Amino acid sequence: MAIESHTDPLTTEIAVEQAHVDLVYARLGEASRSAEQVASAGRSLFRSDRGSYVREEDGTGLYERDVFAFQAAKRLAVLDAEHEGLVFGRLDRTDGEVRYVGRIGVRDDDYEPLVIDWRAPAAEPFYRATPTQPMDVVRRRVLRCQGDRVVGIEDDLLDSEHADGELVVIGEGALMAALSRARGHQMRDIVATIQGEQDEAIRAPYQGFTLISGGPGTGKTVVGLHRAAYLLYSNRRRFESGGVLVVGPSTVFLHYIERVLPSLGEESVTLRSMGSVPSDVLPVTGERPDDPPTAAVKGSLRMLPVLKRLVTEPLVGHPLELRVVVQGQVLVLPSATLTSIRRDVLAHHKLNAGREAAEKALLNALWRSRPSEVDMERDEFDELVTGLASFAMFGHAWWPTLSATAALRRLADPALARRLSAGVLSASDAGLLSAGLTDLEERGPTVADVALLDELVHVLGPVPPEPAETETSLFLDADSEYSEILTTADRLATPKEVDPFDLPHRTYAHVLIDEAQDVTPMQWRMLRRRGASASWTIVGDPAQSSWPDAAETDRALREIIANAPVRRFRMSTNYRSPAEVFDLASQVVVKAYPDADLPTAVRSTGVEPLLVVGQDLAVDVVEQVRALLGEVAGTVGVICPPSRRDAVEAHLSAAGLEGSERIAVVTSTESKGLEYDGVLVVTPDDVVAEAPGGVRSLYVALTRPTQRLVTLDLGSPGRWRPEPQA
Repeated sequence: MAIESHTDPLTTEIAVEQAHVDLVYARLGEASRSAEQVASAGRSLFRSDRGSYVREEDGTGLYERDVFAFQAAKRLAVLDAEHEGLVFGRLDRTDGEVRYVGRIGVRDDDYEPLVIDWRAPAAEPFYRATPTQPMDVVRRRVLRCQGDRVVGIEDDLLDSEHADGELVVIGEGALMAALSRARGHQMRDIVATIQGEQDEAIRAPYQGFTLISGGPGTGKTVVGLHRAAYLLYSNRRRFESGGVLVVGPSTVFLHYIERVLPSLGEESVTLRSMGSVPSDVLPVTGERPDDPPTAAVKGSLRMLPVLKRLVTEPLVGHPLELRVVVQGQVLVLPSATLTSIRRDVLAHHKLNAGREAAEKALLNALWRSRPSEVDMERDEFDELVTGLASFAMFGHAWWPTLSATAALRRLADPALARRLSAGVLSASDAGLLSAGLTDLEERGPTVADVALLDELVHVLGPVPPEPAETETSLFLDADSEYSEILTTADRLATPKEVDPFDLPHRTYAHVLIDEAQDVTPMQWRMLRRRGASASWTIVGDPAQSSWPDAAETDRALREIIANAPVRRFRMSTNYRSPAEVFDLASQVVVKAYPDADLPTAVRSTGVEPLLVVGQDLAVDVVEQVRALLGEVAGTVGVICPPSRRDAVEAHLSAAGLEGSERIAVVTSTESKGLEYDGVLVVTPDDVVAEAPGGVRSLYVALTRPTQRLVTLDLGSPGRWRPEPQA
C-alpha cells in the first residue's frame, strides 16, 4: 500500500511499519485458516460408527488422522498465542536488506521471510550489534505494538558511515524507553530489548552447565527464561521430547513469570515451585516456610544419615521374635537374628521392594534352626511355613510397606529424633527437627519437608499397589457406573505392577534453576534426580542468599556438576533499580557481605529513597501506600516481615484505597525475582530478624522498585540504616 507523506517523521515511519505489520498479520490469518483446514480434514478421515470390523489398514488411517489433528492443533496454538505483538524489531543492513524480527517466523507465498524468529541466527545482530561492532547493521529499530497496531518506535543508529541522508532515527533508545514503562503483576519478556551480554548467555551451547550470576535488576531471570525458549528452538527434538523443567522459589514467583515463555513461542515447559518439584512422586506439595533455624536443620546434608537410620528403624510395636510351629516343633528366631536379617536385606534392597527377599531370608534362617525331629524336604517346609497365618501376620507387622510421609512423621517424636540423630545433630537441632514436624499431618509439609520426603521416596522405593480382588464379575450390576460394553479383558485387567528398578520420578533433558543461591543442599539432591542426564542453566546471586552455609551448598552443587563442562556468565548492569535506590541498598549489603557483586545502575530518577519514622502501623502504612499509588502508574509492592503481613493486609483492605488492585503484599522471601514500580518496606529491622538471609533478605527487598522506594520504621530510626556519609 502507498504511504502518504506527512510532515511529522514519527507518523510517517509508524505508517511504514504498520503496512508491513498488516502484511504479516494477513499472512498469519492465511496460515491459521490452513491449519484449521488440516485439522478438520484429519478429523473427517476414517470416521467410524463402530458398527463394522476395523481392518489393519483402517487402524493405520486412524493413527494418521490423530497425527494430523495433533500437529494442526499445535500449529493453531502457536498462531493463536503469537497474535499479540508478533513483530517487534527491524534491521536495516549495509547491503540494503531489511529484516523484521518477531516472536515466530512468518513467510510469504514464495517462502521469503516476512518475519524472522528472534532465536534464528539471522536475528542475532538485533541483539549483538553495537556502534563499535555494528555487524553490518546501519539502524536497529524496535516496534512497540498493541495487538496488531504499531504505537511507537525507538531507533539506535549503529553505523553512521553507511547511513544515507534520508535515514530517519527516532526516540531515546529502546532499552531506556522500555525500562521507564509501568510494571504489571506479571513479568514481561525482554525479547525486544535483550542486550549483548544477555544474548551471549541466552545463545550459549546447551551441553553441561551454564551458570548465570549478577546482582539485582540485571535481568538474570528473564535471560534464563529466554535461554529455555532458545534451546527449544535450536534443539527442538532433544528438548521437546525430553522436556524442560523450570524451578522457581515460590508459587508467587511462578505466577509472575508464567506468561513469559508462551509469549516467546514455547509451551512445552514444566514450571515448578521448589515445594512442588517432587509432585511426580508425592501426593502433596509444600509452600509454607519453616522458621530460619528449623529450615537450616532440614536443609542440611546432615539429614542424610538421620533419614537412613529412620528407614532401618523398626516400627514401634513390631514383633521382637518370630515363632512358628512345624510338625509340633516350635521354631524361634530371636530379636538379634531378625535385626541381622533386616540389615542384610536393606543393604541390597529398598524397604518397599524388600519384602520378598526378607521372607526368603526368614525361611532360610528357620530352615537352619529346625531340630532333627522336623523331617521334610525344603520345598515342603517352605510351603508349609508360608501358609501359616502366624508367619503371614508376622511379615506384615515386621516388614510393612511404608510411605515417605508416614516415615518422616515418626521424627516428630522427640525421643526418636534425638536417638536417630545422635552424633549428627546437636540436642537443640534435634529438638528443632522434631518440633518442625509436629504439624506435618495437619498442615502438610513445608518447603524444606518436601526435599526430605523426596529423599525418603528414593530410599524407601515405590509403594506397591494394593492387590486386586481375586474374583471379578464379568457382568455389570444394575446400578453400575459403566454405560458401554466391556470386554472380558477390560474387566479382568489388573493394575500394572511397580518395577522396583524403574525410576519413580520424572527426568528432564534440561533443568533451569532460578534464585539458585537459596537452594539448600537437600534440595539440590532432589533436583539432581530430575536432571541426572540433563543440561542445566543455574541462575543466582550469592549476595541475595538466605542459606547460612554457603560452603555446604557449594559442595552439593559440585557433586552435581562433577566433570561436566561449565560456562559462566556475569550480568553486570542493573536495569531495574534507579541509581538513588541501588546506592542505599549497596550500602546496606556490603556491611554484612563485603564481597557482594554490585552491578552498575544505569538509570536515575532524581528521587532519593524516603526513609520514614512512623508511630502507628495502620495509619502510616495506608498513608505511604496511598502516596505511592499517586506517584507511580504501575504496581506497588508492600514488603513486610512475616509477623506483620496479616496486619498490613488487613489495614490496607480496610482503607479501601483507589487503585488497590495494583497493590501486592509480600514477604521479603516471596519478593525474590519480582519487581514493582513503587515499594514500601515495612519495619526493615524485623525483616532482618525474621528472614532466613538476615541483611541479605533486606537487600532483596530494597532492590525491588523500579521508580520509588519508601521504608517505614516505627518509633525510631532502624538499626539497619547505613551511617550518614560525610
